[in-house]
Amino acid sequence: MLLLAFVFGGLFCLLRPRHRDNVHMFAKIFSYAAPVLGIKVIVRKPSSGLKDEPCIYLANHQNNFDMFTHTAAVPKGTVSLGKKSLAWVPFFGQIYWLSGNILIDRKNRNKAFETMAQTARKIKDKYLSIWIFPEGTRSKGKGLLPFKSGAFHTAIEAGVSMVPVLASCQGHIKMNRWDNGVVIIEMMEPIETKGLAKNQVKELSSRIHALMSARLTQLNREASALMAK
Repeated sequence: MLLLAFVFGGLFCLLRPRHRDNVHMFAKIFSYAAPVLGIKVIVRKPSSGLKDEPCIYLANHQNNFDMFTHTAAVPKGTVSLGKKSLAWVPFFGQIYWLSGNILIDRKNRNKAFETMAQTARKIKDKYLSIWIFPEGTRSKGKGLLPFKSGAFHTAIEAGVSMVPVLASCQGHIKMNRWDNGVVIIEMMEPIETKGLAKNQVKELSSRIHALMSARLTQLNREASALMAK
């Protein structure tokens, strides 16, 4: 199934390379694999709805199953930010780039800073939303790791809101069983950054981390209760 998705998606991306909706298309395809893996994904969006404007989505990053759970919530006009080394993964790396995603060299501070500055310009010029894993690495279901500052600098520079996106714990998912329980994907209320200065990045990051961490604990309890029924 995944091989067919890559072949079909790859051909599609060749026809419209780096199109703004390529990532949404791939996300939809991968999200369809969740039921096949025995995962029931529940997606919740903000009660106020999502505005028709670009933003930065801040998603928690647990493991490879994010590919089948988080993807159920990826809107149109959204691309993701991934590490540069992904480009060297055979086939996947080339499709990841052709899809329109942004690659960042986290090992080179100057290049990483320039990439984030370019990302802020793309948000404004191309009306793009960016999906970012601010932890920068997999948490493996062990709560929310500290955030890197790049996403927050970019949001303030672009003057766009930040939408926290949480997936409840995925540590219970196993490849060799039919029933892998429930994963709740919740998009929280947007947090405005307009009017904030660069020297407020740390405070903004800490505030959002605290909100997401507290809500993640609640979602984990809720998902566990649903699976216990």
